[in-house]
Amino acid sequence: MDALQSQPVGAIGEEAQDMYRTLAFDTALSTLLAVAVYVALKVGLDGIRQWRARISVLIVGSGPVGLTAALVAVRSGKVLKLTVLDERYRSALLCRPQQIALDPRSVKFLLGLGVDFDNMEGCWHNEHFFTRIGVFQEYLLSILEQKKQKVDVKVQLGTKFTEEYLRRMPHGEWPRVIVVADGSCGDSCTVLGLSSDYTAESCHAYGANASIERLDQRQVPTPEIRAHNLYFDLSAYGVEALREHRNTTTKSGFHLKIYGTFRNRYMALVCPASDTKMVRFLRHTANSSVMKNIFHQSFNAYKTDIEPRLNDVTLYHMQCSRRLFEIQLSHRHVTAAYIEGDNVAVTVEGEAARVLNYDTGCGVNLGLRGLESMGTFIYRTATAADQNDILEALSAKMLHSRKVAETFKQSGLSESMYASG
Repeated sequence: MDALQSQPVGAIGEEAQDMYRTLAFDTALSTLLAVAVYVALKVGLDGIRQWRARISVLIVGSGPVGLTAALVAVRSGKVLKLTVLDERYRSALLCRPQQIALDPRSVKFLLGLGVDFDNMEGCWHNEHFFTRIGVFQEYLLSILEQKKQKVDVKVQLGTKFTEEYLRRMPHGEWPRVIVVADGSCGDSCTVLGLSSDYTAESCHAYGANASIERLDQRQVPTPEIRAHNLYFDLSAYGVEALREHRNTTTKSGFHLKIYGTFRNRYMALVCPASDTKMVRFLRHTANSSVMKNIFHQSFNAYKTDIEPRLNDVTLYHMQCSRRLFEIQLSHRHVTAAYIEGDNVAVTVEGEAARVLNYDTGCGVNLGLRGLESMGTFIYRTATAADQNDILEALSAKMLHSRKVAETFKQSGLSESMYASG
């Protein structure tokens, strides 16, 4: 007692402070360790959950975009069950004569999905791959058949996506993701309750197109033919284009593309929007033979050497635009949605999402642009911890869809028509 009383008061205070500091440090260290253990466990459990997370996906439509979406799904590693529906039967699906031209960007995207173009009927030209739609679809179907070992793949051709189909689906077996790729005439979005409203926006260009079928020619893929800075002699109609061209700085020249197989030949004519005399005349003329004569002369001037010229007989059977029209891209207002009660994420792709009123053969490439974010979307949906995560994934997918439309309006025709490549 005497010894304790003999200690200075300051010494007792310093010992107490040291004890408090030691206790605070121990408490902080314990808390830090507890937080570290919690974070490590959570990260580990989340990692295991994400690694094991696998979902079912339903794709409506087995066109080039729908089947490519199916390939993206199985390649994502997050799909346990994949179902592809199409109301068309296999024979009707694969016999279509239309040719597609896959541009370098689409080729790179498909190579990343494991597509081997060396094993597909077609031809290369300027880094583009040309093949028939049916050949492309047949190849993708064969890849999906090979994926059955890892994913439960069901391709149900001749089966229409209807409300009755949904009602027959057992409770609790709804897919987590539905991809609608049934084309511009499909009604799958209506079945799902999605708005059918579109926004039509100008691509700042005018165009016309023509087609002709020649049964005596071969049904083989052929490279595109492009011609640029074209002007037409319309002096017989009172339009002197050459004199106008010399006296104006407006770039009103036309771009021509001839594409398709030798049997099914297609032509596209386009020019940047302008108000020259020639453009005004071709936009408002009531003479339906004017555009037919332009396509007739253009084809014979730029066709390949090994195919016959168009004559009066073939000219009679040609189908073409009556006049120039404004080229527009229609983009669906809603390209992604969430069905809350069934916890289903819906995304709309291809022509079901956006439609160009001008057939240049670039529709497939435009459709594939939307699929470039599909793999990420499926991964985020499969590993979502709650509804908010799914809504964020849907928001990102819709944003990408709008960006695809905006980019095409700005530069799509430049790449597919104006460029010389």
